[in-house]
Amino acid sequence: MAFRFLLLLLPVLAACGEQRLPQQELAGTALGTTFKVAIVEPALDLDSAALEADILATLSRIDKLASTWRDDSELSVFNASRSTDWIDVTAEFCNALDETLAISRLTGGAFDVTVGPLVNLWGFGPDGATTEPPPDDAIAAAMAHVGFDKLHTDCADQAVRKDAAAVYVDLSGWAKGHAVDALAALLDATGSDNYLVEIGGEIRVSGHNSEQRKWAVAIEAPSTSKRVQQAVIRVSDTSVATSGDYRNYFEHGGNSYSHTIDPRTGRPVTHELAAVTVVHPENAFADAMATALLVLGPEEGPVLAEDLGVAAYFLVRRPAEIDEILTTEFERLLSLIHI
Repeated sequence: MAFRFLLLLLPVLAACGEQRLPQQELAGTALGTTFKVAIVEPALDLDSAALEADILATLSRIDKLASTWRDDSELSVFNASRSTDWIDVTAEFCNALDETLAISRLTGGAFDVTVGPLVNLWGFGPDGATTEPPPDDAIAAAMAHVGFDKLHTDCADQAVRKDAAAVYVDLSGWAKGHAVDALAALLDATGSDNYLVEIGGEIRVSGHNSEQRKWAVAIEAPSTSKRVQQAVIRVSDTSVATSGDYRNYFEHGGNSYSHTIDPRTGRPVTHELAAVTVVHPENAFADAMATALLVLGPEEGPVLAEDLGVAAYFLVRRPAEIDEILTTEFERLLSLIHI
């Protein structure tokens, strides 16, 4: 895990000539991606070394909790178990399954924590990439082991079980958001009021930035060839998560196959919805909900978001342009600044 620590002690001038507040930044790589922590006006008695150690330990703990890419993670050990009896687990692991099962139920299985066999089959998991779609019989066989009703928790006793040995849990649509929330909790505990936490594009902010304004969060346009901003939102005391179909995919026979798998069909999504951004106080929820809404597509997704009162922003790919769909809650909370 790479890690670097920067402390910007002296105020600097903003582009408009106003003085910026001092900002402390921490950045590195973890959970298979990059992360950044920025603290505005850190307390004079803030122990930077202790904070660095706590952040490093938290990210390492979550990696060992929820990674399917390491055999010794608690998740991988559970997935490898052939037992269908109750298994004792840590409180954090049980709560992770409990939370993701709740979102699985809330979304009718559009987000399904047991989607792992399909993710692996399509080449987007730790088993390695593929260059062509799997045959129909292999999809059907994997589908037999998918279904959140096959997974059970008893967090009062810190125990979980699965109905069949082949049930395989995948927390990748939740883990980054959980890590963002965990780092935010660390900063809250230090008394930091104004900060940003970002892990792999998932963001949580508190208070204001160094210009004493709400934090500016860019929403990327769904382009496979270059990184372009679609819009910017100004946020404070909340989190932002985006799910899209345009970064992780493979092509075969003139067709593009996204890493976003619909657990209900066993296949990558094929609709015109390219990306969904969700704004919610808890980033773990926003992360998982963005995945679910992307799976549901441009018709079902906005309907569910409206029903649940979720602040969501949809980018729909049309032949000549990108259409935007904003839920009522998104419009109430936020203003889009188009680039």
